[in-house]
Amino acid sequence: MIGKTVVLLSCSVLAAVGLQADQLQSDAMTPPSAAVSLFLCGDVMTGRAIDQVLPQSVEPQLYESYVKDARAYVQLAERRNGPIPKRVPYAYIWGDALDVWQQQAPDLKLINLETSITTNPEPWPDKGVNYRMHPANIPLLKAAGIDFCSLANNHILDWQREGLLETLQTLQEAELPFSGAGQNLAEARKPAILKTKQHRVIIFAYGYGNSGIPSDWAASPQLAGINLLPDLSPETVDDIRKQVRAVKQAGDVVVFSIHWGPNWGYEIPPRHREFAYRLIDEAGVDVIHGHSSHHPLALEVYQDKLILYGAGDFINDYEGISGHDEYRSDLALMYFTELNPANGTLVSLRMVPLQLKKFRLNHASEADAAWLTRVLDREGEKVGTSVRLNSDGTLSLHW
Repeated sequence: MIGKTVVLLSCSVLAAVGLQADQLQSDAMTPPSAAVSLFLCGDVMTGRAIDQVLPQSVEPQLYESYVKDARAYVQLAERRNGPIPKRVPYAYIWGDALDVWQQQAPDLKLINLETSITTNPEPWPDKGVNYRMHPANIPLLKAAGIDFCSLANNHILDWQREGLLETLQTLQEAELPFSGAGQNLAEARKPAILKTKQHRVIIFAYGYGNSGIPSDWAASPQLAGINLLPDLSPETVDDIRKQVRAVKQAGDVVVFSIHWGPNWGYEIPPRHREFAYRLIDEAGVDVIHGHSSHHPLALEVYQDKLILYGAGDFINDYEGISGHDEYRSDLALMYFTELNPANGTLVSLRMVPLQLKKFRLNHASEADAAWLTRVLDREGEKVGTSVRLNSDGTLSLHW
């Protein structure tokens, strides 16, 4: 791989002094005006306690082993960090991320929506943990300017297929593109095709069973469900290759959004890496957008293409819940990618660290940003990348 160094400045500084070519690109990089810029993040879980502080809320009853009322998670968070406002405006949850988005101005914002949007009161039997948000709270996603939601995950059918169908209808009525789930297999497999000013971004969304997705959630020709990978075999890669080939044109960027792997731990299974490599080498995929882990995993660049094995949570209601504290699931990353549309290669990746506190995204402290940098640099060393903390508090990927 070609070594590259990306030096990143805060947007306030850039506005004052202007972009310098020698700071932002090497000879091999595409001019920023021609690049495709994407915002990526991990799981957005706006159900359960988050839903309870929004303007509209579903009934708080839960069916978990120990917690039977979603408001108990609000109380846990308040016990940790103090009172949380009720019936908050939709901008509240996104907090400081709104200013970052305005400054960075990505072409598209892509998320994994790990919450069913439904009032259906019947949970999936024996599921254990069930997330849902009231459909009237769909302005929460609009307030952030979200452009795409991946639905192929282990919470989208938490409230049965009726809940999934209401989720699909709510997103469609809000004109929010999605992929990874549908009323049948053909719909679930259909990619989202989004347009920037000059190019198209094609997003395929898949889930994999080792992230906790029940096998009977898979869509079939006659049954609603999610786009579930049967395995990570060469035959599956070849099937994906055919799907990509059917829609990809010159200048298109293909993103493969995948929900896979366990919630905790930094180990990346070798079969995940091999599958990602094949998607890039054989299927025409340009970016692997992995999620499921509740904390960020190592970032890899293979054939100059970005692989996020696990982006970490972006929004959750874990504040005040004990256990797995060493992974710091309160810390989130905003991933801003610049891609060369001619071949899908990575031009730069910068990350903005945030902290969830009082169910709001806040700028991370200097100490927390440094902690994230050390962890990602340590894990990245195993796959040939490094992460550096810049003077403005952003993180940059080096490969």
